[in-house]
This record gives sequence, structure tokens and C-alpha cells, in this order.
Amino acid sequence: MKKVKMIMAAVFAALMFTGTNAQTPKSVEIEIKVSSQCSMCKENIEKALAFEKGVTKANVDLDKDVVVLSYKPAKTTPEKIRTAISKAGYDADDVPADAKAYANLPDCCKKPADREFDHSGHDH
Repeated sequence: MKKVKMIMAAVFAALMFTGTNAQTPKSVEIEIKVSSQCSMCKENIEKALAFEKGVTKANVDLDKDVVVLSYKPAKTTPEKIRTAISKAGYDADDVPADAKAYANLPDCCKKPADREFDHSGHDH
């Protein structure tokens, strides 16, 4: 009888653990539209996200102006990630770039309308 109770307890524990994992994925992948302009933007955004708690991978696609990233939902949220991108000086979906951080970006990383010089030959 004692063995049966132990087996039942083990099965119950396994079911509880499985149920919890099914509800909260360990990692989620999302795309966020960003206002990247050049390879320096790519570096800046990826660096900012490398320090963001819960972000496990980030890659800026300059052709599409999106960052594809993986994050742990137990540690962060898409809103916090967008805020981190904004604080680095870039738009993130509907979250505008932090004005002070944007002003401190190199000229090549600013939107074309805000640039002092023509960087049309700059790598994108």
C-alpha cells in the first residue's frame, strides 16, 4: 500500500509539473519594429538588449527594420523590452525613442529627416 501511495504521489507531482510548463513557455520569440538606420544601430540595439534581463537572443534585421528576439516570459515582458529599446534611442513598435537618448545618437543613426549631413552612401 505504501508503494501505491508513493507512485500516486509521483504521478501527481509529474502532472502538476507538466501542467505548469505547458502554461508558461521557457522562451518566446517576437519581432519588434525598430527605427534602425545602419550597422551602428544594429550594434547599439543588440547591445542594449544583451543587458536586458530575460532577453536570451536578439538580432536586428536592417533590411526589414525589425529586431527578432527570444526572451523568458518569467523574467521580462514585451513592454519592458520596447522600453529598453526606446531608452537606447530607437523607436520600438508604437513606443517612441527616448528624446534625450535619440539626441545623443550619432548622426548616421538618426532618421533621415533629422540628420545634419547626407548619409545616403552609409551602409544599411
